[in-house]
Amino acid sequence: MEAPKHLTKEARQWWEKITNEYDITDQAGRLLLQTAMEAHDRLKQAQAAIKRDGATVKDRFDQDKPHPLLTTERDARSQMMAALKALNLDLEPLQNGPGRPPGR
Repeated sequence: MEAPKHLTKEARQWWEKITNEYDITDQAGRLLLQTAMEAHDRLKQAQAAIKRDGATVKDRFDQDKPHPLLTTERDARSQMMAALKALNLDLEPLQNGPGRPPGR
């Protein structure tokens, strides 16, 4: 099964790498991975806007305030990490071949 079409090219590449490396074939695992990759895309979009606009923006009174997408960036990162954690993946596969590492 290939990566969902609505994901960015980078997220689709991650999808392919993770599904192949950990042999994620069950629907629940794929849904968690999709959630992680969607959050990854939101994270990257927020980061691009913050980089373009700066970490602070002016309000209607010409006062500096935090960029509104800072919370989106934080939340998307948290969602992505939570979904990856729920997949029970380690940083490196514990075996030389494909398949998920054993649970703890």
